[in-house]
Amino acid sequence: MKEINHLINAFEEAKQMRMQTALVTVVHVEGSSYRRAGARMLVREDGQIFGAISGGCLEGDALRKAMLVLSQQQTKLVTYDTSDEEDAAIGLQLGCEGIIQVLFEPINDQKKPVELLKKAVSVRQHAVLITLFSLEDKRNKQVGTSLLLEENGNVSGKIDVAELKNEIVKDAKSALQQKKSVFKTYTTENNSVTAFIEFLKPPVSLIIIGAGNDALPVTQIADLLGWEVRVVDGRTTHAKPERFVSACQVLVCNPENVLEEIPVDSNTAFVLMTHNYNYDKAMLKALLQKQVEYIGVLGPKKKLKKMLDELKDEGVELPDNHLKKIYGPAGLEIGSETPEEIALSIIAEIKSVFSKKEGGSLRNKKDVIHSRKETLIESKELP
Repeated sequence: MKEINHLINAFEEAKQMRMQTALVTVVHVEGSSYRRAGARMLVREDGQIFGAISGGCLEGDALRKAMLVLSQQQTKLVTYDTSDEEDAAIGLQLGCEGIIQVLFEPINDQKKPVELLKKAVSVRQHAVLITLFSLEDKRNKQVGTSLLLEENGNVSGKIDVAELKNEIVKDAKSALQQKKSVFKTYTTENNSVTAFIEFLKPPVSLIIIGAGNDALPVTQIADLLGWEVRVVDGRTTHAKPERFVSACQVLVCNPENVLEEIPVDSNTAFVLMTHNYNYDKAMLKALLQKQVEYIGVLGPKKKLKKMLDELKDEGVELPDNHLKKIYGPAGLEIGSETPEEIALSIIAEIKSVFSKKEGGSLRNKKDVIHSRKETLIESKELP
């Protein structure tokens, strides 16, 4: 979501400057690639680029293609084959072994893909964005960013063919329920169109319980990732907004009132690091009543065990499915010593939990980094 917000801000700035812009989107990847489908960048008519669709190898040629699209005001699909070692024209000799489909959309009064992106991030929600393109014949009309399905069921955007729209909305609802992106080709008697049905989720909401000096690097790394960060502490001497990154919300609050002040959803993580045993214990007690995906507890394992034993003696229920969400000591084992290294290990662990990954070394992975099943295009014939 951070990247999308960055593009929206760049678009609004270009609009004020009366500059034309084009949205560039990776809509499908076959094989390996530095960025996956959903990577975006915005190109301004003066040649400024915001965002990235690769590690730097595609941007130069993509800029030229975007400028052509701006002059012609026509959406185009371009294929980059990074497995072709002979192709040095655009500097692709990286050995990525991937085929990347990139869609170039001019933004104008008739075509407003950024408006759907703005709606997707306007509130904290899950959503599905539909981008249509023609793989069968790139000379066919490339439709582009077309529909947005919000978590509340609202559908925004336009697809001219009613039967196609109905079928895509049905598949978008399925993607929303399963919380994953899919690719589908819809074939009629006269036409074929591929849909990138992109599942969008809100950024991680990180709640740091404790405003000590060791919380500072945690907020800084999380802010860099585009996470929504809040710091909570009962001490007015520590919970001062000027001590933390500007995007961070700082609250002075007693542990029993924290959950009244902060919304909690499936993308919320808590880290207990006040170094005050009673405060952390009271906070843990409150969190055990909630469905929280990640509760990190700083400090030794015996501290967490003591907390849980005392809570059990007090009659607090400790369901196994809730206990599995507690990570104490918090963080991945990377040999952390300094506050910055500890912050890195905690943030990495939270990322691995929400990504449902083990957090091991990629060199030990038996399979490819990204499952090829995720990019399979399912075919559907429409009457």
